[in-house]
Amino acid sequence: MRAFEIAQPGGPEVLRACTRPRPEPKAGELLIAVQASGINRPDVLQRKGLYPMPPGVSDLPGLEVAGTVIAGDAAELAAAGLAVGDAVCALVAGGGYAEVCAAPVGQCLPVPRGLTMVEAASLPETFFTVWQNVFQIARLQAGETLLVQGGSSGIGVTAIQLAKAQGARVIVTAGSDEKVAACMALGADHGINYRTQDFAEETRRFTAGRGADVVLDMVAGDYVLRELQCLADDGRLAIIATQGGNAGAFDAGLVLRKRLTITGSTLRPRSVAYKTVIARELRERVWPWLEAGRVRPVIHRVFHAAEPTAAAEAHALMETSTHVGKIVLSWA
Repeated sequence: MRAFEIAQPGGPEVLRACTRPRPEPKAGELLIAVQASGINRPDVLQRKGLYPMPPGVSDLPGLEVAGTVIAGDAAELAAAGLAVGDAVCALVAGGGYAEVCAAPVGQCLPVPRGLTMVEAASLPETFFTVWQNVFQIARLQAGETLLVQGGSSGIGVTAIQLAKAQGARVIVTAGSDEKVAACMALGADHGINYRTQDFAEETRRFTAGRGADVVLDMVAGDYVLRELQCLADDGRLAIIATQGGNAGAFDAGLVLRKRLTITGSTLRPRSVAYKTVIARELRERVWPWLEAGRVRPVIHRVFHAAEPTAAAEAHALMETSTHVGKIVLSWA
């Protein structure tokens, strides 16, 4: 099969086209003939040598795919409501940049009606992540306010739409007026250009001084103290990445006085059983929103895997941070 591998840690140019043997599915896995693969920020970190694979996982990058089931244990497939020939999208721990990918059956979901394979491939990583952190861990409720740092990212456009579908208000930050406008077009109630405005001050202003109930943070670093300052009483801060660095100021007194909760998570090393629960909730709660058009994939650009430099170009684009939504690699 065709694939893209990481020749050595480094820049986008270390991603190279290659030929690999097809994977053999283990117990509890199925095989997917991949038509599209999502590109994500953790792939970039893996390419740089900063995000090692869990034990036993393919060294090929790629955390989400969409395609057709071509093999799997019939009983396991039936128990998951799937069969050979079904169109699925899947969250995987690695191996997604390839024409064939093995995926745990419990982490596979049917392609929502009306979506293309490219659109379906853009769903798993961000939808699993947002559902886990914003809804399962931070417990965002209808009527509450969510602040999303980096609203134009793949995670951001997902968080905006899921929170709005849930009945919450959404504040976003983005790095340009154009990105803020794109977030507003997706349903955000208030947008903040973090290069020209103070997000903590703007959040307090928009909420009449009350603050946000939940903050979804991909920055960390010196953002943390300011996020604590603009959280409402009993607010929840969910940290999912540290693009701004690992160290930052922390006011423990403020946490005590406002009864704040700070959580952090990584999804990749979690068990299949844990991710299967998320998949079931997504299928029950979120897939109907996708099929009804209340939530939609946002695709910024598609790269074609027939081009030897496709993966490198996709990573180079991601590192510019000029995209709005998802970047996808198409194998069709």
